[in-house]
Amino acid sequence: MSRTVSTGRAAARTGPQPRSEPEPEQQPRQHRHRIGYLAAGITALFGSLALIWTVTGHGYPFGTADRDGSNSLLWRVPAEVGAPVFAVLLLGAAVAALAMTGPHAVRLRGAARLALLGYGWLVVAGLLLLVPDVQVLAYLGYAPMLIGGLPFGWPPVDYSELFTLALGYKVFSVATGLLLARAVLTWQLRTAGACPWCGRRAGGEGWTSAGSAARWGRRAAWVAAVIPVLYAIVRLAWVVGIPLGITDGFLREMHRTGLVWVGAGLAGFGLVGAVLTLGLVQRWGERFPRWMIGLAGRRVPIKLAVVPATGVAVAITAAGLALYGQPDLLDGLGGSTLTVLPMLLWPVWGVALGAATLAYHLRRRGACDRC
Repeated sequence: MSRTVSTGRAAARTGPQPRSEPEPEQQPRQHRHRIGYLAAGITALFGSLALIWTVTGHGYPFGTADRDGSNSLLWRVPAEVGAPVFAVLLLGAAVAALAMTGPHAVRLRGAARLALLGYGWLVVAGLLLLVPDVQVLAYLGYAPMLIGGLPFGWPPVDYSELFTLALGYKVFSVATGLLLARAVLTWQLRTAGACPWCGRRAGGEGWTSAGSAARWGRRAAWVAAVIPVLYAIVRLAWVVGIPLGITDGFLREMHRTGLVWVGAGLAGFGLVGAVLTLGLVQRWGERFPRWMIGLAGRRVPIKLAVVPATGVAVAITAAGLALYGQPDLLDGLGGSTLTVLPMLLWPVWGVALGAATLAYHLRRRGACDRC
């Protein structure tokens, strides 16, 4: 017993023993570094694949090698040009991401910092906006139809022809681009003297404040909601037999082949997206409505809205830019400007949705528990 008492006295004199696990303030920093290392690793993997395509002369999935490549901005880029360019840019970006990550990340100033940031954001833009095309957005719209009809054998399509290797690489490109964007943005904030998690700086928030974000975010949300409605109106008019913007013959051909129902599916996807977009500026976008049994009144997790909205914004913007690379777009859709105009507004839709999503995040993020 005396030994126990003496041990207790010794502990009281020496104070609490050091903890073997990281302190709470160290854990977020390590998590941030893990994201950077993951971005570097995934980018290096993509670059290594491109290097294999270059050396072997086989496997390049984009451009002229993609049977759906006519819907992409890369459709004229041959494999002997695209593969080595991908390899150089991606492997270089992997090295840059690694240099930006960790406790010993490079700290540059002036022109050197701007050059590294410019290179990083250039690769991010290519991965997010150049590689994906209309196919990625279209399959997002088809997904409910394809998944729901799979047990019933409808629609009668060969799924192996729909979900190609090229499509997989396009989705992989988006995932790589988002991870790399996070790594570059974190380094950019760190080297600018801002919090790498929330982006705040000393001296006020300006346009990123909750009040300011509520104002410009509301305008962005309405723009992002109106454009898909315009697209849906045209496609739904075709379903009910109104040749809005197309000839009667072209409409009959669409009904005969069933293509009109594909347009209807995309129209439904657009209308649902428009409603969800307005949720970014409505109360029910912050707290689940009463009719949602089990969730009514609870706060909507910020990431539940931000993550999918960001992915859709990227897909829409990439698809819209890809359309501008198709010189025969008017001929393929019946030659009517009315038919094509809502699609030509897709880049505006994507940017507006991205802005509305950012405003939603800024408005709801609250105080940062890391800075």
